[in-house]
Amino acid sequence: MSINDDLSNRLEKCYSGAVYDVLRAMGCPNQTLPNNIRPLDVDKKLAGPVYTVSGKYDASFDPHETLLNWTGLLSKAPKGSVVICQPNDDTLSHMGELSSETLQLRGIRGYIVDGGCRDSAFIKDIGFKVFCKYYTPVDVVGRWMAYGYGEPISIGGVQIHSGDYVMADRDGVVVIPRDMVEEVVLKTEEVLKTESLVRKAIMEGVDPQEAYLKYGKF
Repeated sequence: MSINDDLSNRLEKCYSGAVYDVLRAMGCPNQTLPNNIRPLDVDKKLAGPVYTVSGKYDASFDPHETLLNWTGLLSKAPKGSVVICQPNDDTLSHMGELSSETLQLRGIRGYIVDGGCRDSAFIKDIGFKVFCKYYTPVDVVGRWMAYGYGEPISIGGVQIHSGDYVMADRDGVVVIPRDMVEEVVLKTEEVLKTESLVRKAIMEGVDPQEAYLKYGKF
């Protein structure tokens, strides 16, 4: 998977609303993940190329095998990527303290899961960026294993492929198809510049409707 840190950093300076607006204008209005996937730290933004993981729950799994499997997951994600996990489970935690520290040390930009998290205070303190649906102390031992690495997944009806890009902040999570990402970033940067001009005009007393008609953005 190709990693472009400059593109990731530029995208992370944007915000999800502007990215969504650009995607909508480009004919892709359905690229946002469910609104119950929330950041541990609302002040952190996360962007970068996606590395997908999926998994399954089975209470008959051997505890040792699940831990072998989990530590294998931690070693597979490429440096500079954002891991997005479809756990196919809504009972367990699919991220915790030591795992977050490991991923951060390996240069992973963040982790987004359609599932749970534990040790959330510690993860927030170390600054690792996690987005999840809920918190629970229950871990994966003897109950959950990853089985898909880099394979397409679906979350909330959004199809996600490794190599796509993601932009996530306190407002939500937006997935950008890989073949559109450079154009989306450029157009979003243009939107931010235009919004600054509109804001300046409004602050100088220009009528909001006049400002909209002049700049075509509000």
